[in-house]
Order: sequence, then structure tokens, then C-alpha cells
Amino acid sequence: MTRPLRTSLAASLAFATALLPGLAAAQPDSGNVEAVTKPRVSPVDDRDYRVLTLDNGLTVLLVSDPEADKAAASLNVDVGSAQDPEDLPGLAHYLEHMLFLGTETYPAADAYQGYLSRHGGQHNAFTAPRDTNYFFSVEPDALAGALDRFSRFFVDPLFNADRLESERQVVHSEYMARKRDEARRQNDVLDRLLNPAHPTTGFSVGSRDTLADRPAGEPDLRERVIGFYESHYGANVMHLAVVAPQPLDELTALVGERFADVPDRELSRPEIATPLVIPEQLPAAAELRSLRDSRQLTFHFPVPDPQTAYRHKPASYLANLLGHEGDGSLLDVLREAGWADGLSAGVTHGDGQQALFRVDISLTPDGAEHIARIQATLFDAIAAIRRDGVEAWRYDEQARLAEQEFRFQQHGAPLQDAMRLSMNLAYYPLEDANYAPYRMDAFDAAQVETWLSALRPDNMLRLYAGPEVEGERTSPWFDTPWTPLDPTQEATAKPLAGLQLPDPNPYIAEDLTLLAGQDDTPVQRIDTPAFSFWHMRDASFDTPRVEWRFNLQHPASGRDARQAAMARLLAGWLQDSLNGALYPARLAGHGFEAYAHARGITLSFSGWRDRQDRLIGRVLEQLAEGEIDADSVARVRHRLQREWRNAPQESLYRQADRTLAETLIRPQWPTEALLAALEDVDAQALRDYREAFLGELHLEAMAVGNLGREAATRQAQRVAETLAPQLAESAIPELTPLQASRDLPELTPDTARDEFLVMRYLQGPDRSLDSQARLAVLGRLLETPFYQQLRTEQQLGYVVNAGYRPLLDAPGIGLLVQSPDTDSSTIQSRIDAFLTAFGAHLEELDEAALAPYRQAVHDDLLRRDTGLAERTNRLWRALAMDDTAFDERQRLAERVLAVTPAALRDAWPELLSDAVVHITHDPGDAPSDIMALKDDLPALPRGDGRAD
Repeated sequence: MTRPLRTSLAASLAFATALLPGLAAAQPDSGNVEAVTKPRVSPVDDRDYRVLTLDNGLTVLLVSDPEADKAAASLNVDVGSAQDPEDLPGLAHYLEHMLFLGTETYPAADAYQGYLSRHGGQHNAFTAPRDTNYFFSVEPDALAGALDRFSRFFVDPLFNADRLESERQVVHSEYMARKRDEARRQNDVLDRLLNPAHPTTGFSVGSRDTLADRPAGEPDLRERVIGFYESHYGANVMHLAVVAPQPLDELTALVGERFADVPDRELSRPEIATPLVIPEQLPAAAELRSLRDSRQLTFHFPVPDPQTAYRHKPASYLANLLGHEGDGSLLDVLREAGWADGLSAGVTHGDGQQALFRVDISLTPDGAEHIARIQATLFDAIAAIRRDGVEAWRYDEQARLAEQEFRFQQHGAPLQDAMRLSMNLAYYPLEDANYAPYRMDAFDAAQVETWLSALRPDNMLRLYAGPEVEGERTSPWFDTPWTPLDPTQEATAKPLAGLQLPDPNPYIAEDLTLLAGQDDTPVQRIDTPAFSFWHMRDASFDTPRVEWRFNLQHPASGRDARQAAMARLLAGWLQDSLNGALYPARLAGHGFEAYAHARGITLSFSGWRDRQDRLIGRVLEQLAEGEIDADSVARVRHRLQREWRNAPQESLYRQADRTLAETLIRPQWPTEALLAALEDVDAQALRDYREAFLGELHLEAMAVGNLGREAATRQAQRVAETLAPQLAESAIPELTPLQASRDLPELTPDTARDEFLVMRYLQGPDRSLDSQARLAVLGRLLETPFYQQLRTEQQLGYVVNAGYRPLLDAPGIGLLVQSPDTDSSTIQSRIDAFLTAFGAHLEELDEAALAPYRQAVHDDLLRRDTGLAERTNRLWRALAMDDTAFDERQRLAERVLAVTPAALRDAWPELLSDAVVHITHDPGDAPSDIMALKDDLPALPRGDGRAD
């Protein structure tokens, strides 16, 4: 695949890679405004935009979206961990944490978070090498109050001396929670091969040791934090984006009044002049130990930072060719040899001047034995591009696809938009704040050659990560065993044959006409015992796209672990066997995914209406008649087994979530059972399974998007003719939430992690809308005080959260603490104390205090869809829950507004005494036998008078 070309900032935030188009609006009249300009916008975006510069130099982009149901803001500061002092690694990150803990105007440590929680908000921040980004979203009518509190971070933070130690402990807990993260472990070794003087190679997280109290006679830690803040935080290096439904003039006043006090310290973005690598030390290579059952081979090449050429994107052009997965591509050749099952290409470690072009290859165990030949094949692919691949038509094809995406870009959620825009303001001219990630002005062969000339064997850094590596050295921050290697010894290896450059893409949409027609909800177009088809014409997102979902339901899919594993294998084979043939469709904006679940396999299609029928037809043909060969089955089986073997290495809180679902949902199968079920499976076994699976189907389908009734019905009928479903819906077992028993012992995840954990799960009495409403409101009430007390005040760990956590339609409240050094019994006692105090708080709760929390839950339930895929997924989930009127969320929202303080007080004692699930872990604990413990659990009653 083509990895998005990211600066070091964008690399720290996976979802901040899209672009927001829009329209500039009337001129602002605020006295705080110094200058105004207009960003380039998409023709289908009718929102109003205003870019302005306050008198103090702070850059602001305002987006007025009358349809937005949240308001959001993001402020990017042009400083990050690269500016950490040598004697205080992690200081920039530590400062980010300290800003949340009170200002002179709002001194309470929870003033900001508590306000957002009461008004349906969320917030966070992150520190990257060159940037720090702060962001929040909130109910629109609470925006003024949120900006009041948010803006004071950058005017009068307290940096409370009594909070220094507690937040240092939180930062240390964050470090400990990430010590087993594979990407950080690999980067820790990569930094040993880069220039040690380069400021991005330091330790960015911080710990108790690196942030320890300063020696006597030196400025203390608080003085150093304040000094860093005053040296690097100023209006000139800040970029604010606000997305909200208010008119532009109102937003201008809100921002101007609150951010005019941010001091102008006459700062500019720090420039990094130190070389990223030392040329004389190249080529270089190393191998390192992976904690997971995975093998990764990564090649890095020092190149100019692509940000310097964003208008032409030569690095993106090359990443597209090297990351291609179609027939004859580098990945295709390595897959056919049995050496790799994944590949991506892109740019990382950008510092404004230099970066690393990266090719990342996921290896099979056999591939790990042929690294020299894989390297030779990579350079053979690069030579083919140098020889025949620098061509104007290829660039024009990529530019055309980028322009299509920009033209029909769907709005993201306001928070995503605000974050992306504030970051773009920090790196691109104002007029390109929207357009920069898509801009491809013209083919420039000389620029492409500049980047291509850097992809040489003598300019290479190579890393191999595998579980078998012993390691002669240990990296300093993430304790990764590693060994330096001499890559020149492998220069004579023979490359694989069969490479070829991609042909012109046959899936590029030609007809981008927007069709008229809009339905309020999906309409059932086909209703037979074996096949049900729902369709909704939707032109509201101004895009000629369509989303399709086909649920192939089989009565035995969840019957046992073998059936569940085989369904996953069949879905994986379908995607794997079409990977090369359909990769051009993915590049052209057509998506396809097959995924297995407890009731069968779902086929999901998304993309342009034009030529989508080709993709659907090809997938159905392969599913029904495609050859199931041994190599593809072996590749997919290996990938699944690797995923399941690595499950114990996942973050401990994620494993607790999985344990909860395995316990309280039937059918659900633990990873160890799935792993054992695939042990003896071969191609013939999968052929037999496909025949049996397709022989007994019930089919359910939905199409949502810019597609007329007749065309949608014809396509649905073609799919039904191919699959020939035979079974009625009643033949398919339901997915059932189970009722927790008081007799359940404490449950322990199957984990390799050495942290401590407690998850307390309070299950509702039934699945009625009234129970769902009460628990959703209770969850919102307790989330901020739980975080404030157990994380901020008691410093139990970095991962601390509480709130509403339903399982399907079964309501529940989850309280979770993951700690590096506090044992589970202590955590349990702290949770007990919190729950007791919260009960006392409920006794004093009145209508006025409850109202904003209740309204926030209501508004979240009715949050608008921000894209066609999001809308389709919501409607598809409703259909899966038998909500064929598609109105259950509205009915639940109405119940939420009816919740009273008395109802919450009545519900609370029963929650604490009835069905409570305890999931705990202390290092060395043996995992629980979940399947044996859940055997006798009954279904949770439906309530509302519905039959179970």
C-alpha cells in the first residue's frame, strides 16, 4: 500500500490525513484582527470560511457550518519534543500535561474537563517532535465557556507546584504503558543509526528519572517548565482552527476576545539544521528482537522533506509505485515467493529539511531467511522505476485521483476537521490550508529524479525485527535487544523475477454526475424469506458514491471455534486472492472488505457509483468460483495465526475489553481456541467449507448513497442470483448478551503484559430502553470525577477511564485502571471508595445539576453523520439489531431526557449489588477459563415487554 506522506506531526495522529474544502466568507470586523485571506475550497462545500491573524500574530481559521451539532477547536503550537533540553528529556510532553491542571482564571484542576463533560465534550492533546496540539469538542451553546477555559492555557497557566509530582507520575505511567509498543521499540533502535546530535532522536515521553527533581543550586523543575513555556509558547507560533455552527462574525468575536491576551513573544518555528543522518556512516543495518510473533523488514533512505515540494509531490509519486500491490508489483512478487504478506511505502521523520523515505515489508518466517534477496528485489524495482517509471501519464493519473477526492471530500467530524486544519496552518500557506494534501500541480521529472536518486544501496538504513533475534546491545529507552549488521555483505544476492510497472487504472470513475433523490430512511426493496434488501437514496453529502453491505448468514458460523475460524479463513482468502487484481480499484477510490462474524461473513463495498458494479461482480465471481490454492490459504492462515498468537501482547486494557466480551456475549471464541482450530486446515478443507457455507445462506443487503431505486434493485438481484440464498432468517442463531452471575469469580485475561489492571463492570438489569437511558446518564456523570480522583489525584496509572459501555444492546458501566506499579487489590479498594462517594453524590443530585449531563447524552445519541460510510454503518448496525424502523436511537434519546435524579438513585444500589464483573490482573496471574465459566450464564432479559 501507499503510506500517507506525513510530516513528523501528522505521523503522530493517524486520522489527521484528510482535507477539508470550504468557502471564504465576509470580512471580520473585530478590532483584534490584523489580516484576512481566503483558502482554496472544494466546489461542493457550502460552509463559510474565514482566515485571520490577530493583532498578537496568532493565526486563526474559522469554519461556520450551520449543520454541525458539535463545536470544536484545535490549537497547534510550533514546538515539540525536538526542543527538549538535553538534561530534561520529555519536558515538552510534561508541559503539555501540566497545562490541563488549572489556570489563574480557572484554578480548579478539573475546571476544563468537568465543563466539557457536563456539555457533551471531549478533549486531549499530543506532543510530536516539532509540534504540540491541544483540542476539544463541545455542545455548540457551550463553546464560549469552553474557549474561556481553553484560551487561558496559553495566557495564565498555574503550573501548580503541588501537581508536579502527581503529573510526573502520570507521565511515567504513560511511558511504562508504552514500553512494549513495537513501533517505539523499533524507533529506539533506528535512532541509534541516525545522527545522535539530531534533536528528534532523543527520548520524548519522559519518566520519573528524566524529569527528576533538579540538583541543589539549579532552577527547580517548576522553574524549568515555566522557562520552557515562556521560551517556546507565544502567539506567533500558534495556529487555531475552530469549526462550529455559529456565524463567522460571532466566531470572530468569540476568538478575538479570548485569544487577544496570548502574549506575543516574537517567536518563530525552530529550524533544525543538524543533519538527520551522517552520510559517512551509510549504508547501515541492524536487527532487533520483536516481542510479537511478527517479522518486519524496513528500508529507510534519507531524502529531502516532501513538505518542501508539496505542490508537486514527487515522494508521493514514488511511494505510489513502490507501494503498489497489483499484479507484477514488488509485493506481488514477494507474495508469490511466499516471503511477504504486506508492504507499504511513504515518508517519515520529516524535520522540515530532511526526512526518511520508508519501505516497510511484513515477512513470513520463510521470508526472514531471504532478506538479501528481498533487498535485491527492492532495488530491482527501484531500477525499473528509474528506467521506465518516470512518466507524465502516471503522474497525471495520480493527480486526477487526488483531484476527485478533493472535489467530493466529505466533511469529517468538527473535531477531526479542526485538528487537521490547525496542523495544516502550521505547515502550508494559508491559501492551501485545505488543498495542500491533494495538490499536484504538474509533472516535474527533475523533482522525481531528485527523490529517486536517493533510493540507493549506499544511502540505506535497514532494520529487521523478529522474535528470534538475540541482540548484542540494548536500546536505552525501550530496552530493545539489537545488533548492528554490515549490509554490504549481501550486495551480490539475486533478485526475484517477474516485476512489472502498473498499467493504466481501469477502475477510475468517469461518470461523476450527482443524481437527484433523497430518502429519509432505508426502504425495503426486496423481501423474500431468503433475501432482504434495503435501499436509501442519499445525495446529502454531495458525492456520487455508494455504500453496499451484504451479510451472508450461515446457521453454523458461530457454532464452535472451528466454524468461526473457518469463516475468518474464507473471508481472508477472498481478500488475499483478489489483492493484486483489485488494488487498482482501491487506488481509484473503490473499497472492498470481507470480514467474518458470529453469524457469517459480510462483504462491504464503498466508492464511486460509476464502475462499482465491476468490483462487486468480480468479488462475487471469486467467492463462488475462484480457485482456492494452497499458497493463498497458507498465507492467510499464517496471518490469522500470527494475529491470534500476538493477542497476549496487546495493551492490557484492550485485553480486558476482549475478556468482557468473550464472557458476556454468546457466541464468542477466545483466540487460543481459534488458533487451535486452524492447526490442521489446508486448501481442500477450505474448499469443502466454502461449498457448505454457500450451500446454506440467508442474505441481507443494504445500499446507501447516490444510486436510484431501479439500479440498486438490479444490482441486488444480480448478487442474489449469484449466491442463491435458501434459508429463512429464523434459521440463523442470534448473537446474545448474557446475564452476569454473582457467582462469577474474578476474571483474568490471557496476557503477557506485566502491568496491573482492574476493570469493574456494572451490568444493567435488562436490555430495555429505560435501562439503557439510565446507565448512559450515570456513565456520563461519573466519568470526570473517576478520572480526576484516580488518575490526577491518586496517580494510579495513565490508563484510567469510566463511562457507559454497552455490549450490543445490553447496558453497562465500565470502570478501568491500568497501572505500572499499583496492585489490583489496592486499585479495587480505591474503586470501592469512589463508588461509595459517588453514591453519596447521587443522594444530593438535583434536577438542575443533572440537566446538562442528560442533554449531553441525548445530543450524542443524535449526533449527525459526518460521511456516507458513517451513515451506512449506523443504519447497518440498526438493521442487525432488528431496528427496521431505524428509529431506536431517537426513542432512546427521548428516554434519556426523561431520566430523573430519583430514577438514578433507585438504580444505583442494584447496579452495585447485582451483576458485577471483576476483571483483574497482577503479573504472574494465570488466565481464566472463560468458556467454562460462561456455560451456565442465561441471556440478559430484554425488558420493555419483549420476548427473550
